[in-house]
Amino acid sequence: MADHHGDQDVEAITAQRRLDCYQNVSQATPPSAVFCPVLFDGWSCWPVTEAGMTANQSCPDFIPGFERANTVSYKCEQDGSWYFHEAYNKTWVNYTSCVNTADLSFRTIVVSIHCFGYGVSLIALLVSLALLFHFKSLRCVRILIHMNLFASFALNNCLWLLWYYVVFDETAILISNEIWCIALHRVLYTGLISNYSWMLCEGLYLHTVLVWAFIQQSSLYWWMNVVGWGVPLLTTLIYVPVRAWLGEGDELDMCWMRDFRYDFIQQIPVAATVGLFLINIVRVVVLKLRRGPANEPSGGASRSTLQALRATLLLVPLLGLNFLLTPFRPQGGPPWEYVYEIVSAITMSFQGLCVAVLFCFCNGEVQAQIKRKWRAARFRSKRANSCTMTTVSFVRTSGPQNGEDKV
Repeated sequence: MADHHGDQDVEAITAQRRLDCYQNVSQATPPSAVFCPVLFDGWSCWPVTEAGMTANQSCPDFIPGFERANTVSYKCEQDGSWYFHEAYNKTWVNYTSCVNTADLSFRTIVVSIHCFGYGVSLIALLVSLALLFHFKSLRCVRILIHMNLFASFALNNCLWLLWYYVVFDETAILISNEIWCIALHRVLYTGLISNYSWMLCEGLYLHTVLVWAFIQQSSLYWWMNVVGWGVPLLTTLIYVPVRAWLGEGDELDMCWMRDFRYDFIQQIPVAATVGLFLINIVRVVVLKLRRGPANEPSGGASRSTLQALRATLLLVPLLGLNFLLTPFRPQGGPPWEYVYEIVSAITMSFQGLCVAVLFCFCNGEVQAQIKRKWRAARFRSKRANSCTMTTVSFVRTSGPQNGEDKV
């Protein structure tokens, strides 16, 4: 559902409506001897209603996905009690009539785009990892950093798919707020931060090999792991205790999906990572342009390193697009909000596919290895066929030798 006000705004509105509702109780005049009292159901205030009658009012306009033009009703039973839903074992208002079906259909399409994109990206990333694991001759620090980048995106995509299929549409799970659900949500965001931290590592590596040609590769890779996996883990280890201790009310509900006063703890590392990544890539490009191809030092940037630089440059707008679009999110509903949601879903879910294509499928070294394997396989196949034809020809043409009997 579209969040037009934000969770904190909804909470403030409901709190004020509750206060207004019960402040007016003394002013309500009972219509008969048997009646249903004033009731605030969490969203709407139901006035004193005569037994056997049904109260009607407009749907609340502050709930995302609700259509104010629709009406919701609540029946007062003959005994003067509000309708009691036996399955839920509580008084219950059916707000299904308030749902904007067109908006709900659109949100379903957006979720489908996310799931499809994450699924395609996950397959591409797993294929990329399998190729790089298989071709051991390609194993170097640059390829190992690519593999860690693929692994972080694959982990994040897998967790998003798990979230959408297991938790997203299950209101009961969100309301129960169990530990495993909270843990899944936090691990999911840890994986998301790791995507950006490993992209930063890609930029740092390119800068390092262009500036310091003879740096010790094993030491460099160790520091890349510290940044790539350590930053997301450290962020989570700080964020979880802070939210558990300082979170209040709804901030600790719904598997921690709602906004938290200290969300900047996890937002700052992502923003800083994207910013540093962009600045560093610009520095690498400027450095390369100043030097020129003729001025590269011995042992400097290789052709494969420059290919990686081009691939990384292509990822800059892709990975930063969501942060550029976030401040400009339209709030007026369709059509611009719908366009925003579609663009956001595509750019987020297909990031992994773009990473796999740019760093693996379009990688000249990987393509050369695949062609070599293909040629070798075809050569073995032709040789096996040739040997088979030769054997068959020999059996058919050769006759019995001296001393041998005909068969």
